[in-house]
Order: sequence, then structure tokens, then C-alpha cells
Amino acid sequence: MSEEANTPESVSHPRGIRSYVLRTGRTTVGQAKAIEVLGPKYLVPYQAQPVDLAALFGRDAPTILEIGFGMGEATAHIAGLMPEKNFLCCEVHTPGVGALLKRIGDQGLTNIRIVQHDAVEVLEHMLAPGSLAGAHIFFPDPWHKARHNKRRLVQAPFVAKLVARLAAGGYLHCATDWEPYAQQMLEVLSAEPALRNTADGFAPRPDYRPLTKFENRGLRLGHGVWDVVFTKR
Repeated sequence: MSEEANTPESVSHPRGIRSYVLRTGRTTVGQAKAIEVLGPKYLVPYQAQPVDLAALFGRDAPTILEIGFGMGEATAHIAGLMPEKNFLCCEVHTPGVGALLKRIGDQGLTNIRIVQHDAVEVLEHMLAPGSLAGAHIFFPDPWHKARHNKRRLVQAPFVAKLVARLAAGGYLHCATDWEPYAQQMLEVLSAEPALRNTADGFAPRPDYRPLTKFENRGLRLGHGVWDVVFTKR
């Protein structure tokens, strides 16, 4: 599993897809303190009804959904580069939530809100059609074994639901370090009629997506990373 792992999926797949995989991890003292101090302001409880994004962020601005942010390194970097945008970020793992909250405090970020819940359910129930300016899915669990490929997040039923939440001109940016999954992402997104590829195949890494420590380590070992960026017609 990549460092930036994601959440379960409950779309029309056998056994239900999740945007994450449960894994163990210890919450540090600093992460726990960040949850205690900053959680009341930046953590958003899951609710099974559409949320008012302008009220949630205290302003009306384009909103980007991030599905599975791992320890929040890329999330905080991108939010810092784009203060004019809101970032609604989903992650189920408490250490990662605490780590991103700590980054929010350290960097003085105000444009992030976190939902510690399955991103698929957040997408289905909390977000109204056409409410998103974009979505990021960076390094979701690749489910390496062939018999587990059906559990991957980026599949046609899920993508259709996500596209419905994108406004016209909104974008979907996926990245993975597992080439078979990259090929699947490209095929699934290319087959969605409401989407248009911004590149001829895989896209160059957009400047806003940083190279994480995990990714740099992989690149030094000769591992590839693939980005796909599509926009809604």
C-alpha cells in the first residue's frame, strides 16, 4: 500500500467498494494534541445529507475533494499553494487526521476541513450534484493481487458518482505508483463519456502535486509514478 492510502467504497460492486483499507498505526502525542486543539474547528462530522459548503468553510469558494490523504503532506502543500480554494479532505485513519491537523496549525492553513469517514459515503450523501470544482485521488490502495482488483476505488460506478458531483469544467486528478492500476485508471476515466482527458494518455505531474518523501524514495529505487487528469465536459 502506498503512503497516501485511501478509504472503503460502497458503490455497486460485489461486496461494496471502500475508499480505504483499515491499517494499524499509533497516534503520536503531537497528533493527539492537534486533534484535541484544532479538531473542533477543522473536523466535520459525517452526515447523511448534503452539507452547505459555503457555511462549512465560512466563504463561497471552489471546493476540491481529496479522497485519502495519508499523513497530509501533499494536502497541506496544495492547500498552501491555493488559498483561494477550499479543500474537503477524507481520511479514516486517526494518525493521518492528527498529522494533517498538526500541519494546519504549523502552517496557519484555514482552507481545509476534514471528514474522518469513508469518502464514498461522503460523496454519496454529503455532496450535492455539481458542487465540486475538482477531486484528488492520490495513491489509493492498489490491491495488487488480481483477485482483489475488484476492490479498487477507481471503477466505473464510483467514477460516475464522482463526475456527477463535479461542476462543468471541474477536474479529476488521480495518481498511483502501481502501473497496472494506472492503466485501469486511464481506461476507466477514458470510458466515462462526461470526462475529457487533458493529455494524450498519462499526464505530466501537475506542478501543484508535490513529490512526497515516499514518492521520492520510490523514484530513487526506479519505481514509476503515473498521473491522470481529466475534466468534466
